[in-house]
Amino acid sequence: MANTRRKMVAGNWKMNGDTALLSLFKAQLKSPENVDVVICPPAVYLSESMGADFAVGSQNISQHESGAHTGDISVAMLNDLGVTYAIIGHSERRQDHGESNELIGEKVNLALNAGIKPIFCIGEPLEVREQGTVFAYVQAQIDAVLDACGEQFFDNSIIAYEPIWAIGTGKTASPEQAQEVHAFIREYLSEKNEAAQDLRILYGGSVNASNAAELFAQADIDGGLIGGASLKIDDFTVICQAAN
Repeated sequence: MANTRRKMVAGNWKMNGDTALLSLFKAQLKSPENVDVVICPPAVYLSESMGADFAVGSQNISQHESGAHTGDISVAMLNDLGVTYAIIGHSERRQDHGESNELIGEKVNLALNAGIKPIFCIGEPLEVREQGTVFAYVQAQIDAVLDACGEQFFDNSIIAYEPIWAIGTGKTASPEQAQEVHAFIREYLSEKNEAAQDLRILYGGSVNASNAAELFAQADIDGGLIGGASLKIDDFTVICQAAN
């Protein structure tokens, strides 16, 4: 079956960037005709990011709707700005802030209820890959979100598979390694809902201008969640074109 899913390239700036970089991207970055391009800057730049040729995403959301939660950002605030995507469950949030599978399920469900499209991150550490238990590990991450969201997960969610051992390390899963996990994810979800055939699964983990095309050519890889290379306008443009 031919892949008719629309490709997506999302840039995760993490705790990097400034107003000058944002101005450069707003002036020069053009979304290819057949690719959804999203930039996820630090929260302080979300408002200034609006009105560009690309869509805008948050790097996180609070599991709380409002209240005494200093430093948190609610889905209502993102709706107020017109932010349409949110990265949820990134491995750095899991590690640095102790976010559990269950908490991430709550956040994905809250985002979907608010009309925000979650970019739901999953992926294994090196020891899990070496043990040969990758499928069971990512299945547990998926199951917690399905338990929280039910069938609505299949309507507007995006999955980003990011092997933790390849994030910011310069190591990249081979196209074959990445495709193997992407195919498992799609097959597992399709057993629960055939709509999973249309669900976009992005790859993340040291994607760059030289390896993007080969990764994106795989049958079940529908684009990328890009870290370091998303801070370089020329490299990120090449990556976006590779998905076109």
